Amino acid sequence: MLQRPKLRSPPPSSAASSSPSPPTSPNLNRTILKMPRKSFIKPTLILASLLTIFALYTFLFYTPPNYDNINNSNLLTLSNKFDRGIDNPNVNKVKIYMYDLPRRFTYGVIENYAAARGGVPVENDSLLKYPGNQHSAEWYLFSDLNRPSEDRIESAVTRVMDPEDADLFYVPFFSSLSLVVNPIRPAYANDPADRPKYNDEQMQEGLMEWLEEQVYWKRNNGWDHVFICQDPNALYKVVDRVRNGVLLVSDFGRLGRNQASLIKDVILPYSHRINTYKGDVGVENRRSLLFFMGNRYRKEGGKIRDLLFQVLEKEKDVTIKHGAQSRESRRAATQGMHTSKFCLHPAGDTPSACRLFDAIVSLCIPVIVSDYIELPFEDVINYRNIAVFVDTDTAVKPGYLVKSLRRVSTDRILEFQKELKKVFPYTP
Repeated sequence: MLQRPKLRSPPPSSAASSSPSPPTSPNLNRTILKMPRKSFIKPTLILASLLTIFALYTFLFYTPPNYDNINNSNLLTLSNKFDRGIDNPNVNKVKIYMYDLPRRFTYGVIENYAAARGGVPVENDSLLKYPGNQHSAEWYLFSDLNRPSEDRIESAVTRVMDPEDADLFYVPFFSSLSLVVNPIRPAYANDPADRPKYNDEQMQEGLMEWLEEQVYWKRNNGWDHVFICQDPNALYKVVDRVRNGVLLVSDFGRLGRNQASLIKDVILPYSHRINTYKGDVGVENRRSLLFFMGNRYRKEGGKIRDLLFQVLEKEKDVTIKHGAQSRESRRAATQGMHTSKFCLHPAGDTPSACRLFDAIVSLCIPVIVSDYIELPFEDVINYRNIAVFVDTDTAVKPGYLVKSLRRVSTDRILEFQKELKKVFPYTP
């Protein structure tokens, strides 16, 4: 993993008078990492619009090198148009052209995914169902831009059908789903021989061959194009060919400094896999202090998980279990998160994981143990109000983490939970 060393604390809340005070425990205070403001965004409450806006806004302030034909005054015009469009539906909005890609890059990916799991062909693309997974943002954004314009009046962007009118170009390849079309285990024993094997690398190459023939790609070598590659391995084969564009990603764990940056790219939230907690704030039904359920053994930065298991698995009031993804595991995780005060969020194979968003919708205070994590929507979410940050060296000291969490008062836990409820609209 390319390390991005920074110890950070979230920015002060813009509404200090209404924000709860930070934790009062001296030991807990020392564990909070420093995180600077890094995005320049105003929110909407519709996830797909948020994803679009984030991509736009980060792009607007990015001037790619070595392109003489880029006019900075045009970027300023786009920026002003975006700012006005957020709050005023009557002004000109930033215009998005979504490529009408060959079917194999969109609905064809869903079709191949279903076929590899024993699904039967459907007569109409509208009957195809995108499978729920933690990287579903590519489907939400595609679906949002396909909605009628009268249903998108609150968005700061508008879809245009003529590329000559466009400010930005969206490439809606389902890159994360494409990675997992072929199941680890065949759906049924007789699958094999006669069905062509899906090849994600060939799909990536085919996408670029098609895209590089488009006049609007050639015009600026892709600097005004937007790609979503939320899975850390999505578009890995062609990432050097799309790096000029805006990349919508979960983190930068597997991207080089010459491929991605917070200057131009956007951190997206994972889609939560746990059912949203329906109750109110409170600790009466949260008997467990700390909960974690997930793969104990991960690569790269995720090796911290095994160390955390070693120091936590015998602690009283702590539930820490090894578990793979399955319906049974999700049910158990839902029960555990809904009945715990704190939920552990260690790094996975890359600095981020979907567990943070599972914890948020469970009103379970995230305890983030990931030194190089980038978080979505940091300009509108004050993470200091909803999470505890612990650096990895401190977290693995025997007894330290549990003792620190036990010192957090009930009143402070309730304040955390109230702030978590405010963040629900930002969780896909």
